[in-house]
This record gives sequence, structure tokens and C-alpha cells, in this order.
Amino acid sequence: MATVRSEAACVRTVYDVASSLTRKKPHARVLQCSLRIRASHSMANKKDIYKQVGLFSLRKKIEDAVLRAEMFASTALETEQATWIKQEELVRDFDLWDDPAKSNDVLVKLANSAKVVDSLKDLKYKVEEAKLIKQLAEMNAIDYGLYNQAYEASLDASEILDQYEMSKLLKGPFDMAGACLVIKAGHSGIHHKLWAEQLLRMYVRWAKRQGEKGFHHLIRGSTDECAQLEASSAIVDVIPMFLENACDLEIDSDDLIISSPLIQGEQKRQTELTVCIQHRPTGISVQSSGERSHFANKIKALNRLKAKLQVIGREQGVESINSIRKENIVNLWQEATRRYVSHPYKLVHDVKTGIEVPDLNYVLDGNIGSLIAAHINTRVIS
Repeated sequence: MATVRSEAACVRTVYDVASSLTRKKPHARVLQCSLRIRASHSMANKKDIYKQVGLFSLRKKIEDAVLRAEMFASTALETEQATWIKQEELVRDFDLWDDPAKSNDVLVKLANSAKVVDSLKDLKYKVEEAKLIKQLAEMNAIDYGLYNQAYEASLDASEILDQYEMSKLLKGPFDMAGACLVIKAGHSGIHHKLWAEQLLRMYVRWAKRQGEKGFHHLIRGSTDECAQLEASSAIVDVIPMFLENACDLEIDSDDLIISSPLIQGEQKRQTELTVCIQHRPTGISVQSSGERSHFANKIKALNRLKAKLQVIGREQGVESINSIRKENIVNLWQEATRRYVSHPYKLVHDVKTGIEVPDLNYVLDGNIGSLIAAHINTRVIS
């Protein structure tokens, strides 16, 4: 049907042009026939041409991913295997009972080395899988299904390589430790609370896929006819959970304000157990509400405060928390991290790196790995 309509359009166009000129109609008929043949040929092969272009692009992506992995995998595997062997020798020569704290550190490093080696072996397997499937696809009269399988294998290889490269950039003092993620709504309004909950879902979904700090700003369409746009905000803070010497950090009890938030209603029971601790000299405050007793929440909040103060002290280059300068503490509400726009267009703009992602829902679904990787690269360069 598409070919017939194209032919009809050609006939009318040629006839109208021919009738308006002082030429003989046979010339117009010859031109008309040649146009009909070209239109039919173009429409018939259009789908095949698109397939060929798509196949070429797919093949190119597979080849690029395989080449990148082959250039890197063997050397990286040899290096990591050598590290693994050294860790094993250290464990054999070390009396684990003499120093339990150091023993734990040695065993953790050994486990991490083994994990990295297994990951790089899996990388080589994925590369060989992609190459083999691609060869089979070319032998089997261009099997698009096999090409898609090869492409999926190459994506897996690229993901493993990306994770390995990122792990090599994580050399900070707190990078290998767990962390507590704190998200606070900008104001007491319902839209700010909903935005904070949506940010929490985004990070949870990202965390489920594998393993960020600052001011997150949402711009959306207004529910009020009087205003065109509305904004919701929340801050994200990251506090290390480990800090071996954090519990030994001495804080004068007179410098602490320990309280519970005064909130009534359905959350009264949880509120009674919630503990807030503020450090007077710095103004830093933390909160804990996840434990089943007031005492347990107090201990957790105190450990978070110690960890937070130690991080700030390191950022300011001071050895004692008493030397922390309150005026130099970064205000997260003034440290723009990311802007999320849902109206009049959809866009996620990372302020610190300049990266823009046009798919807002994709990012809110937890696909923030590329944004985090860009932050890590920026931190390493600076």
C-alpha cells in the first residue's frame, strides 16, 4: 500500500509539472515511469537498509567493547593475582591470634583480592563469549538474535571493567568503609517530604543494583494555577559507619545537647525512642531512630557524631576535634549537587560535573552509576 501511494504522488507531481510547461507529454511519461521504479525500489529496500545500518552499529559496539577489555584484562588479572598471592603468603606467615584487629584487616584484604581476581576472570570469559557468539552470527547468514546475545555479553564485560576501574580510584581514607546515608527534606511542606522519599527510593534502587552528599533540587509543574513552577529540595549527607578509632574519640559531655523531637500522633512510639545529639562547639547535629531502645539509639547517634566530626576534621586538616573551625564547615544547603527538572521538560543536571541526563525517570529509578563515577573522577583529578 505504501508503494502504491508513493506512485500516485509521483504521477500527480509529474503530470502537473508537465502540463504547466510547453513540452510534449511523452517526455513526462518517461520521467513518470522512471520515478515509479525508483520509488518502488526505495520503499522495498528501506527496511533492509535500516537493518544493515543497525547491524553495523551493533557490530562496531561489540568490537569496541571487546578491544577495550582485551587490552586491559590480561594485565589487570596478572597484577591482581600477584597481589592475591602476596596476601595469602602474609596470612600464612602471620599469627592471627596475636593481633585480632590487624588479623581482621589482613583477612578483609585477602577476601577483596580474591573477589577482584574472580571478577577479572569473569571479564575474560564474557569477552570470549562475545567474540564467539559474534563469529557464529557472521557464519549463520547474519543472525540478528546472535548479534544481540553478543552485544549483551559485551555490555556485561564493559560493566565489569567499569567497576574495576572505579575501584582503583577509591583510595580515600573512608572509601572502603560502610556509610550511613542521611536525607532531610528542605522544609516541612508535603512536597518537600515526598521529594525526600523519592530520593530515598532512588538510592535504594541503586544500592540493590550493586554499592552522595549535597543539595538536591526538584523543579516541577505547579499544582497551584497561580504559579507556573514549584521547587522541592532535600539534602543528602554521607557519614562513615566504621572509623575504628571513632569510638575512642573523647567528647566532653558538656559539649553535647541530647534530646528527643517533640512530635505527637501515629509516630509517637518511634519518636519516644528517637535521639538527637548536637555538638555545641561546631553546631553539628545527628539523629538515630532505628533501634528498639532509647539507649541503643543514643549509642548509634553518638557514634555517628564522632564519625562526622572526624570527617570534618580531616577535611579541615586538623588532628583534634577541638581545632575544628565552625565557620569553615561546609553548609550542605549551599552545596548544590544535582537539579532534577520535570517541567516544562525532563532533565537531570549534575552541577558539580556538568553532566546532563535527559531521562528523569531513568535516573530516579536508581540508574546513577555514571553520575557517581563522574564525581569520583572529578575528585581524583582535583
